[in-house]
Amino acid sequence: MYVDEVGNPDLGNSDNPNHRFLSLTGVIISLDHVKSALHPEMEALKAKYFASHPDDPVILHRKELLNAKPPFQSLGDMEVKKAFDRNLLHCLKQWEYTVITVCLDKKKHRETYDTWRYDPYHYCLAILLERFNFWLNRHDTTGDIMAESRGGKEDRRLKDSFHRLWEQGTDFVEPKEFQRSFTSRQLKVKPKTANVSGLQLADIIAHPSRAEILDEEGLLGRPLALFSSKVIMILQQKYDQKEGTIFGKKFL
Repeated sequence: MYVDEVGNPDLGNSDNPNHRFLSLTGVIISLDHVKSALHPEMEALKAKYFASHPDDPVILHRKELLNAKPPFQSLGDMEVKKAFDRNLLHCLKQWEYTVITVCLDKKKHRETYDTWRYDPYHYCLAILLERFNFWLNRHDTTGDIMAESRGGKEDRRLKDSFHRLWEQGTDFVEPKEFQRSFTSRQLKVKPKTANVSGLQLADIIAHPSRAEILDEEGLLGRPLALFSSKVIMILQQKYDQKEGTIFGKKFL
């Protein structure tokens, strides 16, 4: 499961509408599919539109893509942008992966738990790992977790939070269950420059997924962007679900 976050875990600025929500999105994908489809097809897409080269690979990043910032300046041409969007949406639909997104209202969290509060990141990660554990159990398999590096202090926070859950479990999952389901006691953290296709996929869908959850709760505060709406339509088939029940979206 490749994990991407949108927002920050700081409770101090949660009154600011721009910093009120923290979300974690996990993309569950077979490493065989990464090797056979996701990675080569993502690299072909980057080579076609952004002249990506194996010695100097372009790293997909949602915000820079939206703003047509280098190395994505070709998207400033509307015809190129339309073609790239079509290709990307086709790939997002065809690739085989499962999505779980957990979104926390930090303002409400702070107000509700005046004297006792989970660290927001730890809270979201706990729910995300619970649901990943349940998914692994349903599919009778084991898995690993990787997140994008945010720098020394943030990486330490990530790894400590993961290790605490591995050692202590949650109210709903015993530590031995996590230890049986997850193949490593350490969270894997890779920098953006490592060109990990699963992390780039998570980066692309994390923001639209959070926007969908906030829109459903009446908290988005603006209309959904057109491209985000198209991604969200695809995600309806990608969220973890069973017999009509969706486990892949959780608002806290």
